Amino acid sequence: MSLNELREGKKVIGTKQVKKAIIKGQTKRVYLADDAEPHITSSLRVLCQQYQVEIEGVNKMEQLGNACSIEVGAAAAALLID
Repeated sequence: MSLNELREGKKVIGTKQVKKAIIKGQTKRVYLADDAEPHITSSLRVLCQQYQVEIEGVNKMEQLGNACSIEVGAAAAALLID
């Protein structure tokens, strides 16, 4: 898991922001929490396949939130292209 890259890199957090970044072609990699509700992450999985963006799973929303330096869990985050 390359959460260190997410911690240090430019990122967006949350499903709406991640969707926008994918559509704009700004994402290097998308991180999805395995324990997030499937109806929240399934559309992101489809978009990632359409736009050929790599997906990396994270065990818990809490882990993803910590990697993003926020105090709550996150279902999705994206590492942006520099």
